[in-house]
This record gives sequence, structure tokens and C-alpha cells, in this order.
Amino acid sequence: MPARAALFDLDGTLLDTAPDLAAALNVLLAEERRESLPLATVRPHVSTGAIAVVHTGFPEVEVGGADFEALRLRFLDHYRAALAVHTRLFPGFEAVLSTLEAQALPWGIITNKAAWLTEPLLDELGLRTRAACVVSGDTLKVRKPHPQPLLLAAERIGVPVSECVYVGDALRDVQAARAAGMVPLGARYGYLNESEEPDSWPVAGWLEHPRDLLPWMRLAQGAAH
Repeated sequence: MPARAALFDLDGTLLDTAPDLAAALNVLLAEERRESLPLATVRPHVSTGAIAVVHTGFPEVEVGGADFEALRLRFLDHYRAALAVHTRLFPGFEAVLSTLEAQALPWGIITNKAAWLTEPLLDELGLRTRAACVVSGDTLKVRKPHPQPLLLAAERIGVPVSECVYVGDALRDVQAARAAGMVPLGARYGYLNESEEPDSWPVAGWLEHPRDLLPWMRLAQGAAH
């Protein structure tokens, strides 16, 4: 059954945030008198979160220890100071969102990114007022792969979970969608880490480009594809 709502992961699915996250990491590396890392090295780890990004730059520092936590907090401060210098919608997504909006099909965001980063980022890009809902990583006590953030989003937009698609570029996104009863779609164009064997994920389909979402949606005849 074609979906009546589209819900998206943020980093690596809706937004190409890797350039600004890599830049923040390189500021931190420079402070520690270390060589910068190329974007291609950082990009596959972005969807896993700040811990994975910082660990990429400081692999010898024990994750969870006091030294690592201090690095993580400094990294987040640098990132917050320059959230949207290079971050943009993935190419093609503006046309997709405009089509959904023209068809009165709500779209929203469910991310593990904390609200103090998510909300100002969306504000800077003019997306927060367009999204029918935004569920951040600290909106609830649980985060993806728990299904509750997805269930909350469906409740907020007033669409049954069975009529929602959820698009993500990490295994936890697929797991959350399956557990919530949504249609799980994988963003092949995103920050896939091949070591996680994405071809084995239980997706309903892969999007090679954002426009590949539209055939999954309940569009009026003649709508743009």
C-alpha cells in the first residue's frame, strides 16, 4: 500500500552533514597537534554518532574514559559553533520534499542527534517549520533502534505506522522501522559503512537517489516523479 507519510533519519539520509562534522573533528585534531583527516575517512562513521567520529580521530583513547569524554565534548562544542557551513539537503531532496508538501503528505525527522544540535541545524536550513514532526535523540528516554521514537512521530503526524515509510542509512534505522511496523527503506546514497554488510539488512527497498522515494508514496496521478 502506498505510504501517506515519509519519515527520515537526519545525518546521511536527509542531510549531508559529514563535511561540517569532519571540519569540527579537524579543529579538535589541530588543537591536539595532530594531522587532519580527509572527509572520506570520516564520512562512513558519521551516522554512528559523535563517539564514532571522535574515535576515528583518536583511536588510541579509550571510549568511555574521562579523556575520551573530554574530547567528545570539545568536538561537540566545535560542531555546534559551525553547524551549517557546508551542510545541505542531499541533491534531489528539495524536489522530493516539495512534491510531498504539494501532495499534502507529511514528512518528519527522527534522529539520534540531540535536540540542542538538531533544532538549530534545521532552523539554519529552513527545515524545522516545514517538518511535520521532529523527534530528537533526547526527546524520549530511548533512541533508535528502539521503535518508540518512530511510534511517537507517527502519533504526532496522525498517520498509522503501517502507512509510514522510514528512510535511514544505518542498521538501527531499519531495525527501528521494522519494530514499529513501518516500511523500512535504506538510503544507499548515504553514509553506509560496508563493514556493516548493508546488503543483509531487512529493508523493503533501497533508494539510490532521494527521488526513488516517490514511487513508495501515495501521489495523485500526474504528480512529479
